[in-house]
Amino acid sequence: MVGNAGTESTKLIVLRGNSASGKTSVATGIRNRYGRGIAIVSQDNLRRTVLRERDTPDGANIGLIDTVARYALNQGYHAIVEGILYSAHYADMITGLREAHQGVSFCYYYDVPFEETLRRHATKPQAAEYGFAEMSDWYRPLDLLPGGVEQIIPAEMSLDDTVSKMMADAGLHDPAEPLNPSGFRRPSGRPTGRPAQSGRPPDTT
Repeated sequence: MVGNAGTESTKLIVLRGNSASGKTSVATGIRNRYGRGIAIVSQDNLRRTVLRERDTPDGANIGLIDTVARYALNQGYHAIVEGILYSAHYADMITGLREAHQGVSFCYYYDVPFEETLRRHATKPQAAEYGFAEMSDWYRPLDLLPGGVEQIIPAEMSLDDTVSKMMADAGLHDPAEPLNPSGFRRPSGRPTGRPAQSGRPPDTT
């Protein structure tokens, strides 16, 4: 897709890694700490729930992920794109999105051993839906994007530490910590210096 996405104030975070490595938990943790103003663009939701398609090199979900992320950025939201997002299938889309984004972009890859993904999967509500055979088939060791654009998150890094690191990298202020002098966040959860979109209801929750 051509055209710019977002503004200099928006942040784009791409979280990749194997199934049950912790991507969704971290994306949710970032938004829970930050508040409103962050869009989570989940590969699982768009590919499996919205489209119910298989993960193929020319899948329709690739363009849909790109479109949703760009729309969110253009509306003034920070965007977190998360999923397995195999490099062979999604690298071109992610590269194009990063290049189009007018703000700062951050890419992370979860380097979690297969045995640890199985342990984490067993704690999830959907653990009974699939198991060893499927996860073994899906697993790709160190499936990095080209160009060395990703920071690697090791398995031993805790959820809280990972959330804190990514928020600090992106300059997303955690309201539990003192606001720094440059002021990254407003109480509404929108980035400082970006007015709320017209017609959007006030944040009352």
